[in-house]
Amino acid sequence: MTDVVVVGAGLAGLSAARDLALGGADVLVLEARDRVGGRVEQVSVDDLRPVQLGGEMIGRAHTAYLGLVEELGLTLDSTYTSVAGATTYDLVDGVKRSHDGFPFDTAEQRADYERVERVFGQLAATVDADDPWSHPDAARLDGVSWAEWMRSVDALPSTLRAVEAGALALAAGSSERTSLLSELRKAAAVGDDGFYSYDLWECFQVAEGSAEVALRMGAELGERVRHGAVVTAISVSSGGCRVTLDTGEEVRCQAIVCALPVSVLHGVAIEGISSQRLGSLRAQRQAQAAKIVTVYDRSVWSDLDANGLSEGELLLASTWPQREGVLSGLVPPERVTWLAATADEHRLAVLYGELERMYGADAARPTHSFLRMWALDPFTRGYTTHWWPGDVLRVGPLHGTHEPPFYVCGSDQWVAGYMEGAVRTGRAAAAAALGSQGSTPA
Repeated sequence: MTDVVVVGAGLAGLSAARDLALGGADVLVLEARDRVGGRVEQVSVDDLRPVQLGGEMIGRAHTAYLGLVEELGLTLDSTYTSVAGATTYDLVDGVKRSHDGFPFDTAEQRADYERVERVFGQLAATVDADDPWSHPDAARLDGVSWAEWMRSVDALPSTLRAVEAGALALAAGSSERTSLLSELRKAAAVGDDGFYSYDLWECFQVAEGSAEVALRMGAELGERVRHGAVVTAISVSSGGCRVTLDTGEEVRCQAIVCALPVSVLHGVAIEGISSQRLGSLRAQRQAQAAKIVTVYDRSVWSDLDANGLSEGELLLASTWPQREGVLSGLVPPERVTWLAATADEHRLAVLYGELERMYGADAARPTHSFLRMWALDPFTRGYTTHWWPGDVLRVGPLHGTHEPPFYVCGSDQWVAGYMEGAVRTGRAAAAAALGSQGSTPA
């Protein structure tokens, strides 16, 4: 019998377990993979360039993550936001480059985009990120898609096109299938007055490698982390909890911190929590996506006065430079099935074709390539949180709350699927498990 079992050794589970251990709890972390980190992973292709295969970037608004980085003795570096050059737009009507955002054809189109963004920011300021359900117009805002709302304020087709490109560049789902209220809540959570301010979201990275955050926490926890432990069932009771593994083994504990991605959690049998709490968890969704990382001996995109940042309407929805000579790219939910339908040995060639079209022949000849099909990974089954129209109300105000001795954490339990959400909710779950009674917001 242990005090607390943490299910999942991603950033959320590790953050929770670390604080629990520091708080004096006897903690055991059960991780299905043979490594820690979850959707944060890195490899090293040489001594100077840690290559990130999962989560990479944070911004000024990500205070919980930034605080943890400092505690772990890690340092920060700037991201692609400081790289000079033009952004590439891989559009169905051809490749275009721009130093000033989406390549609108006319000044009128650009002015319309700015107008709609201002209206969005004003509306976001009326939403309480911690309690969007209290908004007097919550049902209407949640019942329409982001794109539907833009049409309701007479947005030009060019504005809709630019916003859709930006939405898919984040691989979080189409603006046509995203709740307006969820997008407003996301902006409100970081104090954003526009669609997506990169300084707030993506201006920093850990110089030693973002996955080093998970690796250092894993090293601190040591033998408290058990690998290859696939959880199939969770039973919760005030008299003692039980976690069942795929081997049939049962692990007994006083409390459970569940840090599984919601898509994986959907496949775990859970008993002993209220139907309302379970229903809220089951109502959450993850966007499906894939990530490619290519490594070169130099930043080949700079030959074209490009900064490596792109948004695309074909297969790759975005690219960005991780470091000198290292390029990341995302395939969003609406297109990942095209890649999944392609034989494993042909997938990279398909993606190389996209890189060549944007950045020239050298971009199709990397020295190293890594592809992570997060949508198909059995221990992830997705990428970031995706809120369809109606989902904010369907999930309801129990989202991210605890039902002791059952606690939840993870990027899915915040307002957007970023590393900040994992750390923020992981640490909050640990604090709740260590010291609070009753239902506590994550």
